[in-house]
Amino acid sequence: MNDNLSMKKIIFLGLLACMSASSLSAKGLSATTLKEALSGKFLIGTAINDEQASGEDSLSVKVITQQFNSITAENCMKSEVIQPREGVFDFTQADRFVDFGMKNNMYIHGHTLVWHSQAPAWFFVDDQGNDVSRDVLIERMKNHIFTLVGRYKGKVKSWDVVNEAIMDDGSWRQSKFYTIIGEDYIRLAFEFAREADPDAVLTYNDYSMANEGRRNSVVKMIQDLREQGVKIDEIGMQGHMSMSFPSVDEFEKSLLAFAGCGVKVAVSELDLTILPSPQPGVNSAEVSLNYEYQKQMNPYPDGLPDSVATAWTNRYNDFFRLFLKHSDKISRVTLWGVTDNQSWRNNWPMYGRTDYPLLFDRNYQPKVIVNQIIDIAGRAGDEQ
Repeated sequence: MNDNLSMKKIIFLGLLACMSASSLSAKGLSATTLKEALSGKFLIGTAINDEQASGEDSLSVKVITQQFNSITAENCMKSEVIQPREGVFDFTQADRFVDFGMKNNMYIHGHTLVWHSQAPAWFFVDDQGNDVSRDVLIERMKNHIFTLVGRYKGKVKSWDVVNEAIMDDGSWRQSKFYTIIGEDYIRLAFEFAREADPDAVLTYNDYSMANEGRRNSVVKMIQDLREQGVKIDEIGMQGHMSMSFPSVDEFEKSLLAFAGCGVKVAVSELDLTILPSPQPGVNSAEVSLNYEYQKQMNPYPDGLPDSVATAWTNRYNDFFRLFLKHSDKISRVTLWGVTDNQSWRNNWPMYGRTDYPLLFDRNYQPKVIVNQIIDIAGRAGDEQ
């Protein structure tokens, strides 16, 4: 009798445990994935590194393949990696990246063909260390673009052709490409890329695109190139955000301004830092910024207080609501990394901080915002 009661109690407790586990699972990770929830609206992607593309980081690979349908090359296609010496190309990492995308039936985006940063020093100088001529730099740029784009023709579906050519105030960045070739280098880069792969989507990509000066100059660039018979297919709004910049309204103004030019918009490098800026008032993703570590600038080394995490979640929510509102104008939304521990934000613009800018935490688990995105995407679909 007592044994029967004990057995019934064990079975009852077991059923309760199963019910609790099921309830916890439903409130934890949704059975619907991000890519499923956003299907028919826009691609949802992430930048990936070589450890992920090679399969070495298997935990990240699981998140990538389950949740995302688009990948961007984080570093492996930058010119310093692809062509470290003139005429010497190294496609080892880029091949792994493309193979990963093909194997997993993902949209593959190449980043980046022409960028002043992370370019090898030889690209701009002769044997004596002097700036090369305009013709030499144009030929080097052409050869680089033809070689890289041509290798992955038909596999890489879109390219950041030119990256970060305009400053916050709308003026041209005084890069070596600009000072040696002139603003014509933009036109030439797009012409070379179009010739190398006529079917690829060609993108101009930049940060702080909510700034009015940059917004107006990018619109003018699109229009000027169109008058010259050169088409930009897509504008990449990088989306490196803070808790105060940009405002949703200003971001929307830029999105609509670019879409009004007849191009698609990609939110190309999305992350949201919770950390204070070492230089208040400077809202930039300028990669060259570098500040000495200060403990007070690293306020959350052991995790976020609930109130801070809630504010962060709400701000991400606001932007995804905006993206869904304009899903007809947006081609891709790409997170700049998979999990918090892998984000460049931990070491930029100040090395050694602990940031929380992405959708998945340091344990490869989805944050609350993931379920919220899935929920609002579902409701957006019901309303259509």
